[in-house]
Amino acid sequence: MSTEAHLLIVWHSRTGGAEAMARAVLDGTADRARLLYCDEAGPDDLIGAGAYLFVCPENLATMSGAMKEFFDRCYYPVLGKIEGKAFATAIAAGSDGEGATRQIDRIAKGWRLKRVADPLIVNFDAQTPEEIMARKTLADDDASTCRELGAALAEGLSLGIF
Repeated sequence: MSTEAHLLIVWHSRTGGAEAMARAVLDGTADRARLLYCDEAGPDDLIGAGAYLFVCPENLATMSGAMKEFFDRCYYPVLGKIEGKAFATAIAAGSDGEGATRQIDRIAKGWRLKRVADPLIVNFDAQTPEEIMARKTLADDDASTCRELGAALAEGLSLGIF
């Protein structure tokens, strides 16, 4: 895999929903992506990738704290070094996922990234404490949508569309 030709998928998950989404996206890329847990991903990984997919749950109307830490750790070291690269987001939500999407979009704007796909939000409809903390599984339709996103991102990058 060429350092400038792969999609970097950075993910965090607490109850399995976002992880299942990230793995389904990876399945759709036909081995043209690198999957990294947010604690393992760093500035060199961002610099070396051709495009990005950021996958996380929305917690209390924001991205998860571990994902925020990834962005905090990487923001300044890559500033001015990844401008113009493509990105997309996939959010595991309990209600709407919009808060996490907005936060990542603001960070991406600062990095001067270009969004190349509409935000993918999978709503798990978890509203009670028990539902929120329960292990999440991805419905077949949602898994298919995630695989399609992975295929589109990998193909777009491979063809030089972005």
